[in-house]
This record gives sequence, C-alpha cells and structure tokens, in this order.
Amino acid sequence: MSTRQLQTTFSFKIRFSEIDAMHVVWHGAYAKYFEDAREAFGAEYDLGYDVFVDNGYYAPIVDLSFQYRKPLRYGMTPVMTITYCPTEAAKIVFDYAIHDSDSGELMAYGRSVQVFTDLDNNLSILTPPFYERWKEKHLSW
Repeated sequence: MSTRQLQTTFSFKIRFSEIDAMHVVWHGAYAKYFEDAREAFGAEYDLGYDVFVDNGYYAPIVDLSFQYRKPLRYGMTPVMTITYCPTEAAKIVFDYAIHDSDSGELMAYGRSVQVFTDLDNNLSILTPPFYERWKEKHLSW
C-alpha cells in the first residue's frame, strides 16, 4: 500500500487588525492562520471538526510551533500550504508553509500536533475507528 501526500493550498489577505506596532503581522495571528488552514484541509478531505464530535471525540492541539523567516505585512496576500503528516500514533500532525505570493519566498513555517480525547476530555491512546477509516480512504491508493 502506497501513501499519498495530502495538501491544501490557499491564499489569504493580511488585514490591518493583524499587524502590530512594528507594522508586521503580530505573532499571535499565525495560530489563527494555521487554524484557517486546518479548516480548509478538513473541508477538502472530510475531516472537519464536526466529524470528530459526531464520532465522540475532540482533537485538541498539544503542540504548536512557528518559525519566522520574513515578516508578513499589511496588504500582502500570502499563500498557505498545509500538509498532512501520516503517523501510526493516535494523533494528527500537520506541517504549514506560508509563501509570498509574488516572489514565492518562504515567509514562515510550522507544525501542529493534535491528540484525541473523548467528549469528557479523557485522552485516547488508541486511534479512533473513524480516523482509521478516514486514513484508509484518503491515504491508500
């Protein structure tokens, strides 16, 4: 069985409310950009947050990192790519890359790790059955 790479790419506009006193995107905005990427990925690959809850799980973030290469500025329209990173563990890992839409230059990148909990917030050490089915559907070819 081969594993294919799952990615979603989209553009977004840097809003005035996202910049700081140095006229660059405030560091806290990157968490929102990564959240937007996870929602776009979920919409494209049938892994939206409602799927988790409908199957009796949450998927909280337990690790989130950013690496800044170049500042994003008001008015830019960068391109975000989110890439699913397959793992055997009961978790979901994504890599993110933000590029300047004009030059293609890498502006920032990062990673997130989500685990599974039941609806009472108890950690699940086993991969939920619905997620195993999702992986079989979307990763195998």
